[in-house]
Amino acid sequence: MLKSTKQQHFNATTIMYQSRCMTTSKRVQDRSKKKRVHELEVATEKWKITSKILFLLEILKQEQEMVIPVRSLTQYRRQINLPKPHKFSDLLRKMPKLFELYKDQNGVLWCGLTRKGEDLVEEEKRVIENNADKAAEHVTRFLMMSLDKRLPLEKIAHFRRDFGLPMDFRVNWVHNYPNNFRVVKSLDDVEFLELVNWNPNLAITELEKKVKGINGINEITTPGMLSLPFPLKFPTNYKRVSSYGKKIQLFQQRPYLSPYADLMGLQAGSLEFDKRAVAVMHELLSFTIEKRLVTDHLTHFRRELVMPQKLMRLLLKHCGIFYVSERGKRFSVFLTEAYDGSELIEKCPLVQWKEKLLSLVGYRGRKKKFETFSDVEDDDDDDNVGLMQSDSEVENLHVQLEQQGTMDYEDPVLMDDSEMDVGEITCAYQDIKSS
Repeated sequence: MLKSTKQQHFNATTIMYQSRCMTTSKRVQDRSKKKRVHELEVATEKWKITSKILFLLEILKQEQEMVIPVRSLTQYRRQINLPKPHKFSDLLRKMPKLFELYKDQNGVLWCGLTRKGEDLVEEEKRVIENNADKAAEHVTRFLMMSLDKRLPLEKIAHFRRDFGLPMDFRVNWVHNYPNNFRVVKSLDDVEFLELVNWNPNLAITELEKKVKGINGINEITTPGMLSLPFPLKFPTNYKRVSSYGKKIQLFQQRPYLSPYADLMGLQAGSLEFDKRAVAVMHELLSFTIEKRLVTDHLTHFRRELVMPQKLMRLLLKHCGIFYVSERGKRFSVFLTEAYDGSELIEKCPLVQWKEKLLSLVGYRGRKKKFETFSDVEDDDDDDNVGLMQSDSEVENLHVQLEQQGTMDYEDPVLMDDSEMDVGEITCAYQDIKSS
């Protein structure tokens, strides 16, 4: 799909704006630790553990008859975050309801799934199949929000589990919805998923549906400016709400462009640009099964969604809408309205399946005290190993397994998100306006 002259001009303006926003930074931890919510840190810990178990399951699913020599698992020690001298066999023995070990006649130790584990894998397959149409809707709406109405398949792979897509989605699943999207190749042989038909029935945000109760086709209108306030949920003891009350009120009252609307008239660097970015993040998080994403994955789509360069700064600024957790080496962002304490308010079948998976490994929640914004020191030490540690590489390895080692791209622009500017983003906007 060729870009129009307006799109090229808008991209150039956006890039210029983004380059102007590169200011002195402080580490994300220095700011986000002041706004920690214990319950959502607990949720982060739970899904970290789940991701590691899922990684082990996906390794087994790649093997014939779903069995593998335990010594072959040692190559994944770094990904599972199991430091020496801890053994994989000891880790697997702690989950006897899910994994079983046995020795062959040569004394080689093998790992496989128990009957309950095999049943759970089959159940996951059925749940994903039953969720396929909803996942296709979310992917279609994702394409509708993008600037060129197409996205690189290798980037969408980052969201595979978040959207509930099957492991082989690039090979089979993407071809099951020819009226929604299709796979195309660029001149340099990069595969894209491209929107086939614009569906006005899907160009309605999740927030509109909740506030206006839009369900039928008769309610459909052309996407444009919205004036719906975002649901806010601050920690009960967050003391700065009152001091920032006026700014929050002004932000909530400011109209903003729908994520599905034509943004050619939107001025990059304006306050409206800021609020549209919040709306896009709100919509994208609403698509995910856990209403949560790894922020690294969000930054991969900064160009396609026309987002600010300092995306982490935007998420942290609007801490009543989003919550950023920095447990481990990667940051996760939650849609706060979707959670009651550490629990999702609405749990889709895939989330319920994950909870069943956790019950098989005996997970009952963490007793560890997580620091909140009122705590003075930032202690990220974790005295547990294996499944209790960081999920820094697990999601990427899900992608690598699915692509069988074909994903080796690196976007240097995206590497900046390890740090952020703690100044108000409006200062950057004022600089643009005054120049």
